[in-house]
Amino acid sequence: MADKPEITRRPTWPQSSSRPVVTPLQPSVVYASASPDDLDAQYEGTNPGYTYSREGHPNAAVLATKIDQMEGATGGIVTGSGMAAVTCAVLGPLEAGDHVVGGNQLYGRALRLLGQDLPRLGIATSLADPTDVGSIAAAIRPETRMVLVETVSNPTLRVADIPGIAKLCRERDILLAVDNTFSTPRGFRPFEHGADLVIHSVTKLLAGHSDAMLGYVAARDLELRERLSDTAITWGLSPSPFDCWLAERGLMSFELRYDRAEATAATLADALAEMPGVTRVLYPTRRDHPDHNRAVAMLGGHGSHMVSFEVAGGRAAANALVRAAEGINFAPTLGDIGTTLSHAATSSHRKMSPDERAALGMSEGFFRVSVGCEDSDVLIAKFRDAVSAIADVKPSHLTS
Repeated sequence: MADKPEITRRPTWPQSSSRPVVTPLQPSVVYASASPDDLDAQYEGTNPGYTYSREGHPNAAVLATKIDQMEGATGGIVTGSGMAAVTCAVLGPLEAGDHVVGGNQLYGRALRLLGQDLPRLGIATSLADPTDVGSIAAAIRPETRMVLVETVSNPTLRVADIPGIAKLCRERDILLAVDNTFSTPRGFRPFEHGADLVIHSVTKLLAGHSDAMLGYVAARDLELRERLSDTAITWGLSPSPFDCWLAERGLMSFELRYDRAEATAATLADALAEMPGVTRVLYPTRRDHPDHNRAVAMLGGHGSHMVSFEVAGGRAAANALVRAAEGINFAPTLGDIGTTLSHAATSSHRKMSPDERAALGMSEGFFRVSVGCEDSDVLIAKFRDAVSAIADVKPSHLTS
């Protein structure tokens, strides 16, 4: 009887004199080493290679290197989500007894992290207006170790005074962490303006197709990079190889998508401002934006792909607008190749009270638009139909 063929778990790849055009997907969780000495050398960094995917894998390394190149960074880390990147940026450098100042218009879950979760770990937090260096300065304490802001805030599109805050942080020996998700490296590169850490939700415009959930964090200082890496590994903030593979594919079209979406966003903002029923439009490069001068100077005229606007009539008007917005997905996301419409009061900032949202400029009629790559005329027509649907709506009791 012939011997049964051996089925081995040690793969032997077919040899080829050519190479793949697309980065191979490597889903393996574990990697086999030749000997204990070889494994030890890998952990010591004298031999290259991978050990366990929580500690790094090829697809994450390829993606991180490409985003590093975009941001002018070295040694960036890809994480499992944007919030994982924010968490890594905070937990890596900070410890019990430290204090962090956050922008008062951060993404809703980042606000929760600062307001509820960090205090449980003994890290105190305060919020301040990132458009006003004086407000940030007033919130700083002797134990302040970090200032965390977004380049452009979510969802009110306020532009932080990054150069001013960076100067303040240098003078006080405080780390400046900047979430650059809305602006992307195409619109702004925080390291060039004094940031110590840069954060991205790669899920959004960098990946660009609503099918990969990832984050990214990079640090200027080598020691800080190592702390971020240890934090990501220990807290299990690791990314999926498949999501990294998808996001790398998305980066190939990033500049094309960004430029198209930005041009359409500027056109849409101007069109919305002329529509009856729209009471306010926010787009950084519009002259009526409260931070227009800073946006032009700091962002080089890049308004990015995000537009926010407000209609009167409260929740009833908001419901009517969304129901009439045919062909526009109502979803709590941004950065997709298609346009999406979001409502802060029921998604990103739902945990805030109406009064807290109102203080930041978010009423029941406040919407955020992530502009995609559709034809601008078609998109404007869809919004015109949606806005016109609120004309005969009676205001609901939720009017704030």
